[in-house]
Amino acid sequence: MPPGGPAVPETRPDRIALRGLRAHARHGVYPIERERGQVFSVDAVLEVDTAPAARSDDLDLTVNYAELAQDLHRVLAGEPVALLETLAQRLADVCLADRRVATVEITVHKPQADLGVPFDDVTVTIHRDRTTPSPGAGCTGTADDEGAA
Repeated sequence: MPPGGPAVPETRPDRIALRGLRAHARHGVYPIERERGQVFSVDAVLEVDTAPAARSDDLDLTVNYAELAQDLHRVLAGEPVALLETLAQRLADVCLADRRVATVEITVHKPQADLGVPFDDVTVTIHRDRTTPSPGAGCTGTADDEGAA
């Protein structure tokens, strides 16, 4: 037996994921990207305690992923931004607006970026949680940059 008593099993959070949500949008640094636009996609993985909803079979006790998909799509297809990092943060903010969401991981895909060389995809992945304000509010939140806008 470990010192101090029996080991407490580590609990893993419940997750709800939306993957491959797509929209044609005009995000990007270059004028041609703003003129023509291209298809972007987003993956959102939310940590949510789904136990209350599971016990009661009540949609009001969990994240309604159909509504979330509509809200994320509005941002993805909405006001253009220069950087994928900015877009990812806006999408994370949408998810964290629901108080049941403890943590979110957002990945924004830009598979049609003009890099001048063959490639499959450019992504930016960020992780945000309820305990840290968004970076725009002075946070030093984590960002896993796998590419730039």
